[in-house]
Amino acid sequence: MALWLVRAGKRGEIEDFCLQNRVVAGGWDEVPDLSLLDERDTLLKVLITTYPEKPRNALRNWASQLWAFAKEMKEGDLVALPSKREPTIHFGTITGPYRYAPENPPGARHTRPVQWLKSIARVQLDQDILYSLGAFSTVVKIQRNHAEDRVRKLLDGDGGHENGTEKPNLEELARDALRDYLRRRFKGHALASLVEGILQAQGYRTFLSPTGPDGGVDILAGSGPLGFESPRIAVQVKSGDTPVGTKELNELRGAMKKFGANYGLFVSWGGFKETARKEKPTSYFEIRLWDSEDLILHLLESYERLPEELKAELPLKRIWILVEDEDNA
Repeated sequence: MALWLVRAGKRGEIEDFCLQNRVVAGGWDEVPDLSLLDERDTLLKVLITTYPEKPRNALRNWASQLWAFAKEMKEGDLVALPSKREPTIHFGTITGPYRYAPENPPGARHTRPVQWLKSIARVQLDQDILYSLGAFSTVVKIQRNHAEDRVRKLLDGDGGHENGTEKPNLEELARDALRDYLRRRFKGHALASLVEGILQAQGYRTFLSPTGPDGGVDILAGSGPLGFESPRIAVQVKSGDTPVGTKELNELRGAMKKFGANYGLFVSWGGFKETARKEKPTSYFEIRLWDSEDLILHLLESYERLPEELKAELPLKRIWILVEDEDNA
């Protein structure tokens, strides 16, 4: 048995499709049915014909990934799909052979069936496993440090700790380190203070409710010199790990009416239940939902304009690193 990493697009475009249809899928839509190919060299020739503008090393890399996906994955192998929506990784078991499905949406035409087992928060995984699952490639066999055995134990409720040597995705590692720091240092009212600082950096005048009962909102934010102008936003902040559902969203709607706000913002460190996520499109012009990923995105975009006292609590330094895209591998 083995553990495989399979991504759901560079930006998670097919994540929902994979979870809902119980599959993992590869890209390379222009490549035909892989079950018709009997040798890796034949696949490489197909790739050279299909993508003549690509470097030969990149095509060899792609051939290795596609061949592994179609020919080397076995029924019973574990598969990991990192989420781009929230800081979790979805784990499942391969349940059958490769299937070419041209009727599927773009990015999901090369498939393997999966029984999804559990979604695990990134903070629960050891750093060396995160290194491995941060690989840039779309399809990777994870082999270092008994990763498969340790993930199986974690799925069963037990986990091990070992040092890793996999080459990391530094951007994801930095994001994981920042997420862990925020989780530890900005609990409760401190997280509301951080959100207030982000809104101030975005140009809003704000009022932060004092510690204790908040009457349904943690922050009031408005535009204009005194904050009287629209948009006027009622903000609720939850720092716990429990996902928020529609009940909490409806409570925020009630608070919006109470405080005369025409928009709402719900910040939930623990993310949102599926029922709440389904409201995102219909509530787009009424309430915005920030999970930890959204919060970090807005934090990084606004960091230079944050109040100095917040920057002192959250010291960040911008660095430049070389990004090795798999196209140039």
